[in-house]
Amino acid sequence: MDVDPLDLISPKRYGANGHPHELMAWMRQNSPVHWCEPDGYQNFWAVTRHADIIEVSMQPELFSNEADSIALRSDQQVADLEKHGSIISQMRTIISMDPPEHRLYRKVASGFFTPRGIGQLDQIVHDSAKALLDSLGDEGECDFVDVIAQRHPLRVLSTILGIDQTDEERLLVLTQQLLSGDDPDYQRKADSRYEASLEVGLEFYAMFDRIIKDRQANPQEDLATMLANAHLPTGEALPEIETFGYYLIVFTAGHDTTRNGLSGALEAFLANPDQLQRLRENPELIKDAVEEVVRWSTPVNYMKRTAMADATVAGQPVKEGDFVVMFYASGNRDETVFDRPNDFDIGRHPNRHLGFGWAEHYCLGAHLARASTQALIKQLAERVVEIEPAGPIVRTESNLIVGAKKLPVRYKLRPAA
Repeated sequence: MDVDPLDLISPKRYGANGHPHELMAWMRQNSPVHWCEPDGYQNFWAVTRHADIIEVSMQPELFSNEADSIALRSDQQVADLEKHGSIISQMRTIISMDPPEHRLYRKVASGFFTPRGIGQLDQIVHDSAKALLDSLGDEGECDFVDVIAQRHPLRVLSTILGIDQTDEERLLVLTQQLLSGDDPDYQRKADSRYEASLEVGLEFYAMFDRIIKDRQANPQEDLATMLANAHLPTGEALPEIETFGYYLIVFTAGHDTTRNGLSGALEAFLANPDQLQRLRENPELIKDAVEEVVRWSTPVNYMKRTAMADATVAGQPVKEGDFVVMFYASGNRDETVFDRPNDFDIGRHPNRHLGFGWAEHYCLGAHLARASTQALIKQLAERVVEIEPAGPIVRTESNLIVGAKKLPVRYKLRPAA
C-alpha cells in the first residue's frame, strides 16, 4: 500500500471519510513508525501501534508537549505563528506543559476531577440528559449532534464553570471556531486565519475574565470558584494567564471530545442495534459500554510530541527536533491488544483503550466525560423504542478532534421512568 500522509492529516479527508482505519491497520503491520512528509503540513513520524504509543507517552521528558504544540500545523499556520505569535498559545494550559511544571499545575484541579468529586455531579448530568430527551417529544426527526450530543456537555460544563445560560450559545460557537477551524461551516469569517484566531482568543479571554472576577468576589461551590482562587502546591497563587488557560482547556477540550463521543455512541448503536438491545437487557454493562464507545469512536485522533534528543521508537531512530505523532485511533484498533478490534462490543473487558491518552497527560476530565456519557447512554437505552438514520452522516473537517457534524435520525421514545 502506498501511504499518502494526507490521509492521516488532511482535515478535508477526515470530513469525507472519518478515521483512515484501513490505512492505519496496514501501517501497524508494515510500518508502525512511519516517516510522513505531507504536502502543506509539518513532517512527522506516525506512531500507530498501541505499545509504541504507550512507550512515547511514558517518556514526557524525552517527548515534549511544550517544545512546539500538541497539534500538527499547516505551513500557513507555521508562517502566521512566526510572524504574529498566538494569543491562544499564550493562554498556557496543562496539556502544553512538561514535567515537573505539568504535575504542579495538574494538582490545582485534580481533586475536583476524581471519581468522588464527579459523583457530586450525578444529578447535573442526569438532569441534563433527561431534559434533552424530554425535549424531543414522543417521536420525530432531529439532528442528534445539534440537539443532543453538543448540548449535553455544553450544559454540564457551563454549570461547573459558572457560565450563564445566556452565554452558552456564544461559547459553543467559539469552541467550534477554535477546535474545528479547518471546517468551512465552523470557520470564523476574518481577513486571515491569524485574525480569526486572535478574535476567538480575545472573546474567550473576555468571557472567562468576567467569570473569574465574579468568583473571586462571590465564591460558590463549583470548579469556577476553585480555579479563580487557586494556589499552586508550592503556595503561590495560580498566575492569571494560567487561570485563563485552565478555563480554556476544561471547556473546549471537555466539550468537543464528549460531543463527538456521544455522536459516536449513537452511530455505533445505529450500526449495531443488537448492542443497544443488549444494554437494555443488561443495564449493568453501562460502564463497559462507555469505555467501548470511547475506544470505538476515539474523538481525540492524535497527539504530537517533539523529540528533545535523538531516540528510538520501536527500533526506529528518531532525531532530536523530530515530531512524533501518536495516533490513538490506530492504537485503539490494534489487533494485538483487542480481539475483533473493528467490532463494537459493549461487553468488551478488559478494555485498555487510549481514548483518554496515557500516563503523564492522561485526560484530567476523563471521569467527567465518563459520567456525562453514561448518563446520556442510559437515557437512550431506557427510552428509545425505535431509532434509525434519517439522512447521511456529515463529518467535521478536523484531523485532531474527529466526529460527526450532522447525524440526522428518526425516532420513537417512551417517557422517562
